[in-house]
Amino acid sequence: MRKPIAVARSHSRLLTSGVLLAAQSLLLTLPAVPASADEADGTPVRGSAYMGMGVLAHEGVQGQPVDSRATQTEGVDVSSHQGDVAWTTLWNSGVRWAYVKATEGTSYRNPDYAQQYNGSYDVGMIRGAYHFAIPDGAGGAAQADYFVDHGGGWSKDGRTLPGVLDIEYNPYGETCYGRTASQMVDWIRAFLDRYKARTGRHAAIYTSTNWWTQCTGNYSGFGSTNPLWIARYASTVGTLPAGWDFHTMWQYTSSGPTVGDHDKFNGALDRVKALANG
Repeated sequence: MRKPIAVARSHSRLLTSGVLLAAQSLLLTLPAVPASADEADGTPVRGSAYMGMGVLAHEGVQGQPVDSRATQTEGVDVSSHQGDVAWTTLWNSGVRWAYVKATEGTSYRNPDYAQQYNGSYDVGMIRGAYHFAIPDGAGGAAQADYFVDHGGGWSKDGRTLPGVLDIEYNPYGETCYGRTASQMVDWIRAFLDRYKARTGRHAAIYTSTNWWTQCTGNYSGFGSTNPLWIARYASTVGTLPAGWDFHTMWQYTSSGPTVGDHDKFNGALDRVKALANG
């Protein structure tokens, strides 16, 4: 649900650098819309989930991000909550890559996808798309097909990143979507296998260590093939899920749906390009 941009939430104090403060002020004010009947009991409207929504609600903010001597490249992730994004100014502030929500389940498509996905590309960013997983809905393969068919594909143009499976806390019900750990692993595998068959690329996995441990039993079988995008709003990435020795991307802060999230790629810009090229 779109809301007007208001006073920044308390956790926005994480954004201490001038670059980030400037970047976060660039997203346009969104019009308020009436509450849906689906929200009467506090449950979000289906389709309204965004990357990190559950992580922020369940894990919160644990500290301030710190500078690292390792080279990192600034990025952002956006969804329909941001509407039209001022990509040129974000580029001028130092953001070099972006991920855009394309789909959720097998029935939701981001209405602002074209402006966000093409707009980021047009200013020079390396960009990709993500799918918000709903494992208690259609099967993993069906959701991968829906994702690829509606913006989640890949092309070897040097500017398109592989798709991302956003698998995290369920914003609409049970944390693990009513699935056992083995059932969840099977669902994720079905998605990843179909995405690879359709695009030739291994999708990245976005998750948090806490959710992954709880809902997959800390399964370690994807670490050798699928890049990890870790969500943790703290001073460091912390302990990673089993199977991954390092993270590829880190969502280090979330300022809620109207502002967007900031991320760091674990490497210089040439490594972002290398991931795009496969």
